[in-house]
Amino acid sequence: MEDILRPLYQERASQPNTLGVLIIEKREKAISLTDTFDVVLLIIVKELEQPVFVKHYTYKEKKAALQIVSETQLKEWLLLGTNRRIIDWIYNGKIVFDRNEYISELKVELRDFPFYGRKIKMGLEFAKLIRRYMDGKAFFENGNNLDAYNHVVHSLHHLARLAVIENGFHPEVTVWNQVKQIEPEIFKFYEELVNSEEEIEKRLELLFLASEFLIHSRTKSAIVHLIDVLKEKEQWTFNEMMLHPELSYYSVDLGMLVEYLIDKKVIGVVEVETKGQGIYHRYYRAIE
Repeated sequence: MEDILRPLYQERASQPNTLGVLIIEKREKAISLTDTFDVVLLIIVKELEQPVFVKHYTYKEKKAALQIVSETQLKEWLLLGTNRRIIDWIYNGKIVFDRNEYISELKVELRDFPFYGRKIKMGLEFAKLIRRYMDGKAFFENGNNLDAYNHVVHSLHHLARLAVIENGFHPEVTVWNQVKQIEPEIFKFYEELVNSEEEIEKRLELLFLASEFLIHSRTKSAIVHLIDVLKEKEQWTFNEMMLHPELSYYSVDLGMLVEYLIDKKVIGVVEVETKGQGIYHRYYRAIE
């Protein structure tokens, strides 16, 4: 197969812009990993006009995908977890070209999972968890149990990913297999939610109580990155927080996370007078 595909990447491998080339073959029990394609050719380059360039091919009644990705996009995927297949591709793909051991070093970095990268990923997962949990709770309190159920399932998924990261591993596509080994308590809650024969209202009631404890026990470690950034200044407007290059990663989940942490007395609110009588600017600060 590699001989057949070589013409697709050989020319690009000779270009100084190309950092590495991987071949990822379809695995019988994980066809979604390659979007049902028999093989994916992943080419990592320093610079690209668009973040990702994709081309599809057929050969001998099989199909192949060529995916060229910029180094910037790759690093964003790894940081934000927005392309969960990429970890598997880098870990398990066959290296056919590796300029200055770029991919080999990337594999080592992923395996070691530097604490700085882990802090950011934990913060992002925690923010998503809080968003889903709070939305689910609001739906539950308003009697919209099916919507609440959907959000609780997603919140448990983020909790599972958070637990995996906290233990020094990258969440894989099959995250529940990881959690079963690493944090069986979370896996048990997930099983109870989806397999219990109790009425959905009763299941949700119990899960919200359990989630409250599990979230509380992880809050301190999960928000280290956010609090470290907030300590850079005495106080912040929310807009200043959104514009910070690292806090911008939290995107639409930042506001909900800040309000949750105010409620938990981790972040304080500073009121500053405006020209309007009785109206105050709202600033935020990290509480020591």
